Amino acid sequence: MMNFSDDKVDLFVYQEAKSGNLESGDTYYITKTDEFMLCAIADGLGNGPVAKESADIIPKILEEYKEETLDELLLRCNELMVSKRGAAVAIVKIDYKHQTISYSCVGNVKFYMYKRSTDKMIYPLPVMGYLSGRKQKINTQTYACEKNDLFMLHSDGVVMKSPKSTIKNASNAECLYETIFKEIEHGDDSTFIVGSLL
Repeated sequence: MMNFSDDKVDLFVYQEAKSGNLESGDTYYITKTDEFMLCAIADGLGNGPVAKESADIIPKILEEYKEETLDELLLRCNELMVSKRGAAVAIVKIDYKHQTISYSCVGNVKFYMYKRSTDKMIYPLPVMGYLSGRKQKINTQTYACEKNDLFMLHSDGVVMKSPKSTIKNASNAECLYETIFKEIEHGDDSTFIVGSLL
């Protein structure tokens, strides 16, 4: 468990590499300022070093241009995927001042958010495909969020029987992390980020 919690957000990350590989083909990125928290998962196509090469582009772009919109960030990442294997990428941004959470994705990195106060589950459908250098359709979606809302972002190596009920039944982000860790099968490239506003 990697803990990135502070006084504004509870945040936990898990990552493992496919059995037999020294490095995961997934990568993740987290940064926080006084105004926002930005996190992302990139799942390089395939596994091993070639997948990692594509996935590792994303943290570099997000670190340099973190003040830009999610659409702009994904398009920048896409430009650098020419002649590489490519990657599925999802980015989540929490804006503390406006109490919003935004999600944008190309590929099969999934996002769930449970709004505890209204008992509502949000599961936006990601844009199909992957970042490859070819022209991409980008679709950022923004939702209101408040204290105790839970969210999860995960690569396709994280397979759960019922992600919605798993999130709904978790009392907090750390509990959700522990439940997912116990529930998933291990042995593939897999990364998940769970969090909640404090």
